[in-house]
Amino acid sequence: MKIDNDNCPQCGLGNVYQEQPGNTLWLCADCGFEFNTVADAETDSASSVVKDAFGNVLNDGDSVVLVKELKVKGSAITLKLGTKVRNIKLKPDNGDHNVDCKVEGVAMMLKSEFLKKAN
Repeated sequence: MKIDNDNCPQCGLGNVYQEQPGNTLWLCADCGFEFNTVADAETDSASSVVKDAFGNVLNDGDSVVLVKELKVKGSAITLKLGTKVRNIKLKPDNGDHNVDCKVEGVAMMLKSEFLKKAN
C-alpha cells in the first residue's frame, strides 16, 4: 500500500507513524487505525492474476487457444473455436478484456474466460 502524502487511509489525517522502525505496520495517532503496507500490496498483486477458462494462471508470452467462437464487434470477423494465439500480453487492470494479442495479424483484446492455456 502506498501511503498517499503520509495520510491515514481511514481518516485522511497526516499523523501516522510506524509501530517500529523498519516494520510494515503503520498507526494513525488521530483515529487509532492500523494498516499493514505489505499485506495490502500482496492483496493487490493477487487480484491482478489472470486465469484462463479452466483456472490455469496465464503469463505474458504464453500461447492460448480459443474455447468458443467469438464474433468481433464492429467487424465481419468471427474467431473460430480452436484458434491458437501466440505471445499474449496481460492487462489485468483493463476491465473485462484482460488479454492483448494479435489474431491473424489483427490486434485485439480478449477475455481470458474464452481462452485455454496451450501446451
